[in-house]
Amino acid sequence: MTRLFALLIFAAAACSSEPTVLFTVTDTDFSKGYRMHEQQVTLDDLARFHGHLCDGLVVGALAMDQVMKQMYPNEAIDRTNLRVVSAPSPCLTDVAIYLTGGRYQFNSFYVDSDPGGIYVVQRIDNGESFRVRMREGIKPSEIDSLGALAVLRKLSPAELDHLKALEDDFTDFLLASKPEDLFIVEPLDDFTWQPRLKNDFIKTDVLNKDRK
Repeated sequence: MTRLFALLIFAAAACSSEPTVLFTVTDTDFSKGYRMHEQQVTLDDLARFHGHLCDGLVVGALAMDQVMKQMYPNEAIDRTNLRVVSAPSPCLTDVAIYLTGGRYQFNSFYVDSDPGGIYVVQRIDNGESFRVRMREGIKPSEIDSLGALAVLRKLSPAELDHLKALEDDFTDFLLASKPEDLFIVEPLDDFTWQPRLKNDFIKTDVLNKDRK
């Protein structure tokens, strides 16, 4: 069974042959429609949208799960009523867009180099806002140090393989952990939505694509 189907924290039956359901969301039912279309979003869906399964994608999904349990407890996530600020990682931004429906052109998504955590998510209807961040000491420091070298294209193919193995191990750890042990969610009573466009962030997951 792959890591994708080992998401024990969400699965009542870990060996199920069905995709593990992460989120139930609601959207409108056609281009000018009513908010009555309910569907389920899995980690599989996020991986296809992003291009691959990785530790960053799982971090984003589990972090968003913790926020949504505060914003929409025991009910579907309303993707017509959310806006989100994301840290600039390609993995995190893809999760943010997919799970909240946020888009910059609709004033419901932007990227901040330091949002104080992973995401800040706000309900549009009542302004309720939360920040989510990872607890200190959860992520192995070697992943960040080697990742910084990879961004500079200073890792050999063997070193890149080693980094991938470390990230895969971290993914396994995340999937086998309780999300509440990994993240801190805090309400933001004074958060002000201040979108800004910045388009020079580095898309780190494609920097070494042609090196092998």
